[in-house]
Amino acid sequence: MSFESFSDLLAMGGHGLYVWLSYGVAVLIFVANVIVPIQKKKDIIKKHLQRLKREKVAQ
Repeated sequence: MSFESFSDLLAMGGHGLYVWLSYGVAVLIFVANVIVPIQKKKDIIKKHLQRLKREKVAQ
């Protein structure tokens, strides 16, 4: 598939909105699949450190 101009590429034969929107959603999902586990890991580590501090103080 070749396009005459950049605007034709963006328009995708009248389907550009759906094509680019689906690409955008896919990128957001990929980014979320990287960021969310990292954040959860940080939260888990933080909670465990707080628990260890509480246990140490209680002793």
